[in-house]
Amino acid sequence: MPDLLRPACVITAHINADYDALASMVAAGKLYPDAVLLAPPMMERRPHPFIDSLASTFAMRKPGECDLSAVRLLVLTDTRQRQRLEHIAPLFEGVRPEIHVYDHHPASDRDIQADYRVIKDWGATTSILTHLIMERGTQLTPDEATLLGLGIYEDTGSFTFTSTTEHDFTAGAFLRGRGMNLRIIAELTGEDMTRRQIQALGTMIAGAEVHTIRGIPVTVAEIALDGFLEDLASLVNKFMEIERLNVVFTLASMEGRIYLIARSRLPEVNVGRICSSFGGGGHASAASAVVKDRTPAELRAALLALLTSIITPQMTVGRHMTSPAVTIGDRMSIGQAEDLMNRYGLKAVPVLSADGNGGIGLIEQQTASRACAHKLGDQPVTEYMQRNIAALTLDSALYEAVDIILTQRQRLVPVLRNNAVVGVLTRTDVIRLLVDDSLRIPEGAPLAREHRESTIAQMLEERLPGEILALLRKAGNLGDKLGMSVFAVGGFVRDLLMGNPNLDTDLSVEGDGIRFAELLAAELGGKARPHRKFKTALVSCKDARGAERRLDVATARLEYYEYPGALPTVELSSIKMDLYRRDFTINALAVQLNAARFGTLIDPFGARRDMKERTLAVLHSLSFIEDPTRILRAVRFERRFNFRIGAQTERLIKNALSLGMPAKLSGARLFHELRNVFEEKDAPACIRRLDNWGLPASIHPLLRLTPQKDRLLAAVEEVLSWHRHLYKDYAPIVWQPYLLAFCSGADQSETAELLGRLAFTGKQAGEFLHMREQLRKLSSELAALRRTGDPEPGALYELLSPAPVEGLLYLMAKYGQHNSLGRDISFYLNALSGARADIDGRDILAMGEKPGPFIGETLRRVLAAKLNGYAASREDQLRLAWQYLSARRARDGIAPHLDEILRGRT
Repeated sequence: MPDLLRPACVITAHINADYDALASMVAAGKLYPDAVLLAPPMMERRPHPFIDSLASTFAMRKPGECDLSAVRLLVLTDTRQRQRLEHIAPLFEGVRPEIHVYDHHPASDRDIQADYRVIKDWGATTSILTHLIMERGTQLTPDEATLLGLGIYEDTGSFTFTSTTEHDFTAGAFLRGRGMNLRIIAELTGEDMTRRQIQALGTMIAGAEVHTIRGIPVTVAEIALDGFLEDLASLVNKFMEIERLNVVFTLASMEGRIYLIARSRLPEVNVGRICSSFGGGGHASAASAVVKDRTPAELRAALLALLTSIITPQMTVGRHMTSPAVTIGDRMSIGQAEDLMNRYGLKAVPVLSADGNGGIGLIEQQTASRACAHKLGDQPVTEYMQRNIAALTLDSALYEAVDIILTQRQRLVPVLRNNAVVGVLTRTDVIRLLVDDSLRIPEGAPLAREHRESTIAQMLEERLPGEILALLRKAGNLGDKLGMSVFAVGGFVRDLLMGNPNLDTDLSVEGDGIRFAELLAAELGGKARPHRKFKTALVSCKDARGAERRLDVATARLEYYEYPGALPTVELSSIKMDLYRRDFTINALAVQLNAARFGTLIDPFGARRDMKERTLAVLHSLSFIEDPTRILRAVRFERRFNFRIGAQTERLIKNALSLGMPAKLSGARLFHELRNVFEEKDAPACIRRLDNWGLPASIHPLLRLTPQKDRLLAAVEEVLSWHRHLYKDYAPIVWQPYLLAFCSGADQSETAELLGRLAFTGKQAGEFLHMREQLRKLSSELAALRRTGDPEPGALYELLSPAPVEGLLYLMAKYGQHNSLGRDISFYLNALSGARADIDGRDILAMGEKPGPFIGETLRRVLAAKLNGYAASREDQLRLAWQYLSARRARDGIAPHLDEILRGRT
């Protein structure tokens, strides 16, 4: 692999880069001559020699070719929204570089805070940078002038869009004088269309619908395309010109995403504002967005709802809110909140501060009801309410409320006057306002996602081995035969999306999962082992290499907990409810495997959003109450994926700990999760995080993390890492050295008490306590041996070989590499632990010895001599064994002569 570049300054633009984005990058490069141009993913374009050579002509680099940690200055062109900069996401983590921005898009609340910015409401960002080049007298080559001109021509519609300014014309004239090639620009912005584009345009025109919203005709066209279609934006421009439209929205479904392209000639319809609600951006007259988490029907319904609210500015929140609002105080209990919501039939209510001024949160009826079912009704409502909710004022535009309810999934919006809640606007209020025949939004339209769906079929093809892909298809085909929907779920899907290797496949079936598993096992030539209480089964079969492969098959199910910390009770359910029972949003994912919907990703709780933001979020407020082991899992996932536990999730963790929930867990469940923590790559960091909340000590005082234990745990991790690197064919039992470290300094009775809390069986506890005693004696004997001088290898082997590797790794961590005892153990593990004599028991038997313990004793003494250099060859070892045997013989002549043994066994 070539060495990565380490640029101090980089220039880049938004993903799905158009010509203005690329041209403005090159223009910025003239102002920052030492910067590296990082090429963002481009929009698909028709092949053309000029475009095909952009990367080499202008020395553009891919982000993967650079070490972004070296960047101290980031220059952004044609965007300042982080969600459009996925290709440089690492630059926004940790210490942020200085940021300079050049852009012509209107401001939004998603804008990055820049240290220096030049923002002008001109037709193209390239025009802004061209004027700076003009001011500085910087020279341009004809190729540079042509690319800059291409950016201006595209973003101004060849100087015909209403957003075009006199500054764009001035920039164009300057570039023409510097050699701008109009022939190339005409070829790239011309009227020629491919056959696919002509077909797509015809479909667009035929399927377009006109909605008259407050007297303004708005055209919405939906089109589904097989594969990516290049120059979609120019096709929408052509559609607008042919049909003489003033406002058009095109929803193009391509490769699992919906590309929303919007154009407007009317000041009443700001398409940039509309597209920003769907994560995109642009100008009042031209904008776009790429939508991954909605179906076309849902996007269309939400689009029309937003249009209704934005086209009619006199539609304010105050005119349509429900007033007076039913609210509760922050000193009220969960039980009181549930009674109030049940009395008035409410799904949620705002929670107000004690003095009645200012909304501070929101509690949902479902959350309150579940809390009461767990006998938490006397807990303060503040423990389980949603915080940091959005609120509006009386004169806020209705659009803002619709945006909050549709895109932020907030059930209701408190309405304030002088910081006091005077009303609420609910999702039901919005639906009532927007149900209108002229809009064709039917009652019950999917304004908020029920199932977030997209397709990742291509990702499955690219990232999975052929054998696994074939297995998934076979499972889907079996589901079709049985009339069952089949899904791959959980960590398999999560790691697929994150690019982490994980072939452990879990399946979920809407139907009889055990019957499905038995039939699938028969097709695979394997076996199914059912677990009828939980409606699950384990399918085992052989892969192409003959190795065992296992699949967990579950019935899509709803779980509820009869009491905190209990194992769940299971009922049949749908895939959505099956996902809702899981721990975190990133694990609440499914991919359908049935043939007609193969590769359809189901993400009902925003997992992809949380992955993008690197946030770990729990699914519901009582998650840690119902299953406190999720606290340990939260820390594991946070560390493993380099995420951060969300503020609301951390607050819920602390609440569960304050209620003593871990104490209600069985020892077996606790120990299972602790073992998983110990298996993590950086287990000490996980333990420190848990100790910050006081969780380990709440399990048992020996698990409290003292500074001495912290250092010892770090040393254990270092030693385990060393061992893993050297001995890939042997995996030690990792929890043992960690638990030995926690028990360091404790007596056997204290240790036995901890083992009892962790539900060790009598045998398991006896073995662990025996190992501690064995290691104590071994340490003493090794120290005594060391006092006589450097021990011979044979003596080290004889002393250390009876001890388990896990115990020796603990001692090595305890003493350290700079201590002579630690070095002795390290030498043994590295050079002696796998040693064997060149003779075996058969040789001793051939000498006339009867089976018994003396054979093993003899072989150990021979091995010690070999390790000490006294018996290097097989012959030397046979002679030495003969000497040991001869010394104890009562009579001669029982065994053959030694020379016969050497001849027969050499």
